[in-house]
Amino acid sequence: MNIINSISEFHRLAGLSQPLHPLVSVARVADMRFTNSEAWQHFSLNFYCVSLKRDVTGKVKYGQQYYDFDKGVMTFIAPKQVQMLSTTHEEMLGPESSAGYALLFHPDFLYKHALATTIKNYGFFSYAVNEALHLSEKEEKNMIEIFEKISAEYQHIDRHTQDIILSQIDLLLNYSNRFYERQFITRKAVNHDVLTRMETLLNEYFDKEKSLEKGLPTVESLAYELHLTPHYLSDLLRSLTGQSAQQHIQEKLIEKAKQYLSVTNLSVAEIAYHLGFEHPQSFNKLFKKKTNISPLEFRQTFN
Repeated sequence: MNIINSISEFHRLAGLSQPLHPLVSVARVADMRFTNSEAWQHFSLNFYCVSLKRDVTGKVKYGQQYYDFDKGVMTFIAPKQVQMLSTTHEEMLGPESSAGYALLFHPDFLYKHALATTIKNYGFFSYAVNEALHLSEKEEKNMIEIFEKISAEYQHIDRHTQDIILSQIDLLLNYSNRFYERQFITRKAVNHDVLTRMETLLNEYFDKEKSLEKGLPTVESLAYELHLTPHYLSDLLRSLTGQSAQQHIQEKLIEKAKQYLSVTNLSVAEIAYHLGFEHPQSFNKLFKKKTNISPLEFRQTFN
């Protein structure tokens, strides 16, 4: 795997001129020339990359899926995430129809700034490319203005440059949060289908007693079955129901626990084992947290 450590190295490999600032850069997609195909087959960046792309014929693979950037979309890549770029020979030379921007910024650029901590709260840096942000024309215009302001700002580096650029990056990420929430809302039919499929998976998991073999269901395992990333699944569910994926799993656990407690003679420890808990104490703790009574107290209400 090729690890690209610096923005200067990225510029060189992408056929771009040297960056004006060592820790932040805005590159035009149309200017990129991926002539060294081996470098891009399996690579990782040691810095952040936020891209807005339109009409790009090459395909990027992240996670388990390729995504074809044939419309205006945004993707967010955090440092050390493994990626692949699949292109034909002609595309390696840089298609003229390609449009968009790639904002590159090194974690060191955030040093001693609040964004160094808050950037970890933006879940979309863990989304896969097939979970990209699709922008409306107005939203795209807003984002392009920010890319261009950042690009213009580091043309003259002074003691204000870093703060001004960081404020623009912060604005871009906040807009991205808003636009993703809009995307969850406008895709409600598709997203409700995801919710239905997740409920089916959880019901099958407990009805077929997979928990006896695999333990408690996890957000990661559900996301894998749904062909989504864990962060995207949780954010999608939170937008629909106000609860994360982990909270949905816990609700299903309590629902199944109540069934066992009300219609079987299994002991509390046996129920905990059937649900996938390694220790009955963990089951008791979760049940009481969710219902305000212990499993035994719940069972006694049926006697």
